[in-house]
Amino acid sequence: MNQALEIYNTLSRKKEVFKPINAPFVGLYVCGPTVYSDVHLGNCRTFISFDLVYRYLIHLGYKVRYVRNITDAGHLEGDRDEGDDKFAKKAKLEQLEPMEIVQRYTLGFRHIMAEFNALPPSIEPTATGHIVEQIEMTKKLIDNGYGYEVNGTVYFDVDKYAKEQDYGILTNRKLDDLLDNSRELNGQDEKKGRLDFALWIKAKPEHIMRWPSPWGEGFPGWHIECSAMSKKYLGNTFDIHGGGMDLAATHHTNEIAQSQGCNHTHPVNFWMHANMLTVNGVRMSKSAGNGFLPGELFTGNHPLLQKGYSPMAVRFFMMQTHYRSTLDFSNEALQASEKGFAKLMSAMETLNSLKHSPKSSVNCAELSKNCYAAMNDDFNSPVVIANLFEGVRIINSVHAGTETLTEQDIQLLKKLFNDFVIDILGLKTEKSETSSTALKEVMQVILDIRADAKNKKDFATSDKIRDELLKHNITIKDTKEGTIWTL
Repeated sequence: MNQALEIYNTLSRKKEVFKPINAPFVGLYVCGPTVYSDVHLGNCRTFISFDLVYRYLIHLGYKVRYVRNITDAGHLEGDRDEGDDKFAKKAKLEQLEPMEIVQRYTLGFRHIMAEFNALPPSIEPTATGHIVEQIEMTKKLIDNGYGYEVNGTVYFDVDKYAKEQDYGILTNRKLDDLLDNSRELNGQDEKKGRLDFALWIKAKPEHIMRWPSPWGEGFPGWHIECSAMSKKYLGNTFDIHGGGMDLAATHHTNEIAQSQGCNHTHPVNFWMHANMLTVNGVRMSKSAGNGFLPGELFTGNHPLLQKGYSPMAVRFFMMQTHYRSTLDFSNEALQASEKGFAKLMSAMETLNSLKHSPKSSVNCAELSKNCYAAMNDDFNSPVVIANLFEGVRIINSVHAGTETLTEQDIQLLKKLFNDFVIDILGLKTEKSETSSTALKEVMQVILDIRADAKNKKDFATSDKIRDELLKHNITIKDTKEGTIWTL
């Protein structure tokens, strides 16, 4: 529990936090994708960030119920409950049933997350599978005086709620400021107030996805689904709610209002938000022409990409920036991460062949302590990685014979790298055992040729082999025990 207390102390300094994790069971809810199109890289960054949180809490010994929803009920474009239904629009365009669209992109999303080695959630509920719960919650909000029905659509009364509770508590915004930034009501608007949002929306005749309700046929508003599903699987109050930072101002603010209005208690102890992506310093978006899909990133099939990057190299790249900070994509940064990832995984292989000594010249226990301290400091993966690379330096130095480790310290390093690289950061080797073995065999042939050249005092050939290998990120070093190489 000491680690959990440290996490609490760190998060409590942030304005989004309310009270600590106080039990061995942790409820984690993350807003999942809206499956009417391919998952974009911003979504991936969010889900990979919370995969890190999930993995670390499991590592600490918590029983974690991780709920990540699938939005498939066809909510409208934007946050104002207006515009076209996204699923119906796509279904009509492709002449498919809306649930065919849902199935295709749900499977695609799961495939991409598996490519990134993200653990599946404990529960992955869908909005369409919880219509009853959303209707019941809407009925209760009406009974509690926070919901009102107009012509088959039910709205949440923000003004009434704001008189009793702090509506802008999550983002520290005042109601007057929110009103100043909202549009004026026109004569045709059914809502009482400009900030009121739909809990249930009356379906127009052409609307495909629709369900019966006490107010007529319709479909749920966007915000109610997360409140209903988190309550069903995690209770009225749970520990962590996550998502992208773009959700905080409207979606998560309205979730708090709905849940508080329905259950008379604040729903979440910790709110955590992953920051946005930029490309060469410009916010990633379709309109800017700088948005690329994960598949394009893997293949390099995009004008802004010089080459393809493997899923693990991209995951490692994302982990090098704190989840609350902006992450900037560039070919230079991705290529540097690619080399760093290869160096990290190579060191793990080298670790298995280290020879122990009677004494250690370095403090491995301090390295382990620093990694845990970083994770307990708001899941600070960049600092963890910096400490792991100090471990890489130690491994390579011991391998080269310039530093020493006892057998106990070697085992400690093995556990540290397995715990943090594999279990917590979620990284894994991407080369097959066959290719790894073949590389070792080829390298041995090259090193034998170089050794033969040195024996014949053909230093020009010896140096050329060394320099050419370096161009391909393979470093060779002559030691008392012989020549060693690292990728």
